Amino acid sequence: MTPEALIASITLFVLSIFLGFELITKVPATLHTPLMSGANAISGISVVGALIGANVAYEGGKTAVSGILAFVALILAMINVVGGFAVTHRMLGMIAGKKRRGA
Repeated sequence: MTPEALIASITLFVLSIFLGFELITKVPATLHTPLMSGANAISGISVVGALIGANVAYEGGKTAVSGILAFVALILAMINVVGGFAVTHRMLGMIAGKKRRGA
């Protein structure tokens, strides 16, 4: 990777952090549940990609670095999926609790 490409990648990463922060802070509370569901869907795609990456690493005989990276990606994506479903379930429970009390 050339130094110019590295600087461009780091710049894009930093700008995406700022943009993501600004977008998330502007989201009203009523939209967090649909956004969490969308994030779970994206993480599900990441899980499938990590599984495909692990399979390619295994079949190619290069299980050292690429297999470890695919496994780490799979673990992190699964943590994100499970955490997202837990938060979504809790938020929906809070909304359902208000409806049951007659609010």
